Amino acid sequence: MDGAQIERRKMVTLPQEEFEEILERAAERGARHALHEVGLDGEDAAHDIRELRNLLDAFNEAKKTAGLTIIKMLVTGMVMALLAGAFVKLKLFGGAQ
Repeated sequence: MDGAQIERRKMVTLPQEEFEEILERAAERGARHALHEVGLDGEDAAHDIRELRNLLDAFNEAKKTAGLTIIKMLVTGMVMALLAGAFVKLKLFGGAQ
């Protein structure tokens, strides 16, 4: 029974608004600390983040373009192989008789 009374004394009660304000300040402080840790704090932070987003967009576009190019090359190769096979089969290249 004594243990329950001791635990109750350790609890702190706050009004809801004050609790939310404390949480908001802690979250903002944590976000600022995280940005500082990765070097995205200061006056140029917004510019740096925009540049990172642009770089990421360009990288994603390059990946997409590379994938489409590989697919086009494979399809073109398959069509050329089919045409070459058809030409050989039709003896248009003077293939074996």
